[in-house]
Amino acid sequence: MRILLINPNTTPAVTDLVAGHVRALAGPGNTLVPVTGRFGARYIASRAAAAIAGHAALDALAGHVAGCDAVYLACFGDPGLAALREVSPVPVVGMAEAACRAASAGGRRFAIVTGGALWGPMLTEFVAGLGLGAHLSGVRTVAPTGGEIAADPDAALAGLAAACRTCAEADGAKVVILGGAALAGLAHRIQPAVPVPVLCSVEAGTRAVLAAAGEGRPVDAAPTLESTGLSPALAALLAGG
Repeated sequence: MRILLINPNTTPAVTDLVAGHVRALAGPGNTLVPVTGRFGARYIASRAAAAIAGHAALDALAGHVAGCDAVYLACFGDPGLAALREVSPVPVVGMAEAACRAASAGGRRFAIVTGGALWGPMLTEFVAGLGLGAHLSGVRTVAPTGGEIAADPDAALAGLAAACRTCAEADGAKVVILGGAALAGLAHRIQPAVPVPVLCSVEAGTRAVLAAAGEGRPVDAAPTLESTGLSPALAALLAGG
């Protein structure tokens, strides 16, 4: 299977980090097409950055989806996910949605830990939009943004572990999602210090997209859109090309 991995952050190192983990889980029988956002924030940490990232994700889909069996939106918060699904000819899996659905399986209460203070209300609203608000025990953030954590993960481990422990001991979470593309691989490192399972969002999304790649999807008869100023590939896709 051929999977398009879209990182709508504009930091290639984050794309490389996530792609490495996805390849290790996907195995040699699957091909990964990693794409970094062509424009926008270096690392998404605000509503404005997320809005721009939705456009960047659509732009990446239009330019690279041909020949792919599924799309992995590899960015916690899933910017542009609904729009991608509206126009994509193949299934689209969002990292955050996949992680939340896995964490809440069986009715478990779950929490989210990530980097960047502005993500707190954004993710609370996101989970409510999935219909999982009753299962969310809370969202806790650490001061470094995901980009800063990616640059020096060792310096962030203690703070991330402490936040995850608080989710379990004070908030009643039965599982904690460590959310963020730049936090790939860190869940295993902090798990020994946390009394409940710590779920890596990158791994949860990878498992979901591998399952979705074999499903296919009907092409919706979405209305065509006349546009201006978009990349030629995106303009053609929205026009029904």
